[in-house]
Amino acid sequence: MIILGVILLVIGFVAGISILWTIGIVLVVIGAVLWILGATGREVGGRRHYW
Repeated sequence: MIILGVILLVIGFVAGISILWTIGIVLVVIGAVLWILGATGREVGGRRHYW
């Protein structure tokens, strides 16, 4: 999710499409939160690790 967000950020920045920029930021933030929760040992969506 983080990688997809970064890809959308780059495409949105290069192409000048603001909606891709916004979606990319949201995906990066959500991916980072899920990654941190999974790394601390908390179950996310019933799973011990989030990939």
